[in-house]
Amino acid sequence: MVAGTMITTGCAYEVAEIVRPDINKTEDPVAVLKIDTLPPSVPIEHVGGLHTEADFTRIKTKLAAGDERITAGWNKLTANSHAQATYTANPVVKLVRGGGSREEPDPDNYSRAMNDVAAAYQLALRWKISGDDAYAQAAVNILNAWASTCERISGDTNTALAGGIYGYQFAVAAELLRDYPGWNIEEFEAYKKWMKDVFYSLNMAFLTSHWGTCDSHYWANWDLVNLASVMAIGILTDNRSIYNYAVDYLQNGNGNGNWYKAINHVFDGENDGLAQIQESGRDQGHTVMVIGILGHIAQLAWNQGDDFYGLDDNRYLKASEYVAKYNVANLEVPFHEYTRKWAANCAQTEVHTQISSVGKGANRPIWAGPYYHYTKIKGKQAIYTGLGVESVHPEGGGGDYGPNSGGFDQLGFGTLMYTLD
Repeated sequence: MVAGTMITTGCAYEVAEIVRPDINKTEDPVAVLKIDTLPPSVPIEHVGGLHTEADFTRIKTKLAAGDERITAGWNKLTANSHAQATYTANPVVKLVRGGGSREEPDPDNYSRAMNDVAAAYQLALRWKISGDDAYAQAAVNILNAWASTCERISGDTNTALAGGIYGYQFAVAAELLRDYPGWNIEEFEAYKKWMKDVFYSLNMAFLTSHWGTCDSHYWANWDLVNLASVMAIGILTDNRSIYNYAVDYLQNGNGNGNWYKAINHVFDGENDGLAQIQESGRDQGHTVMVIGILGHIAQLAWNQGDDFYGLDDNRYLKASEYVAKYNVANLEVPFHEYTRKWAANCAQTEVHTQISSVGKGANRPIWAGPYYHYTKIKGKQAIYTGLGVESVHPEGGGGDYGPNSGGFDQLGFGTLMYTLD
């Protein structure tokens, strides 16, 4: 497996002629038809990655006032076993996902990464909200342990999932801790190098090769977790060219992580306001996962001034409503026939003619982010997404939804982090 390198994508680095959103304003910006990249010399905004200082100020104020929703979210966080200052890391030299295979005979051990990075994120949140440095130090200890121990990711094709899912999560956790005075600068620099060497290189290897298959071979979630990782690592490492790659691919990429391919059909007429996910004919577990990863990408980009929430007349909102209508409200939704081309040179095809009921009702903490953004910042209706919010209130995170990987694919805690008046 050849390590990926940064490539140019034909994206012109011109200042966009659109109104870039002010993240402090609660109003719908102009229609977003395209998100252009900025010149590589334009600094990355270090506002906290997924969560800004304004978010934490709002949360602390609400907690002090006894706000029921924020308090419920906070109690959910503090009760999680991963969010305790006594949590200790369990890093590995070789992170394996897709083990017991021809490519990697050793067994899987990725559960160590998914648990440890969930803990680092949760501890970082506790520190930012409580101000108790014990939580920040515990989180930093986890991150340093991984950066000083883990040398590579191994396995079969599933290495791309490990590189993407844990890559974006390790980067998000570290960005939250950027301003912790107790994180030694040399260790922080070593951590950023580790993120690029171990995760970013793998992200790019997958996105630029799709492991020798045709670009449409892998389902949308594979591309999206790797794009989330590239975007988050670009932010963490102050590298706008890395960040730009993700912004460009999300709009122009050949794989199914392209925003318009991941959300592969927008309905009109009597079904106006709904949009289909590329994985809808596959199963609902992965479809719901895609909504969660799209939300993380949209929020990371929003805090950099790029409005993927609003892109193409709020295409993501329509997808969220479609998935929630089927999975939460348990109502029928339309389906647009979709042909997936896969294998080397797209030699195989499969036709999906109806939505899959496999995994219907998948319970994941993904709804609060899009719901509050669209209803409170953009002033849109999000009826079915709102039902999703209530169905998992208060949203937890890794460790609250079982021991399997699906419960750790998204960072969670949306009730606490995204609730707005």
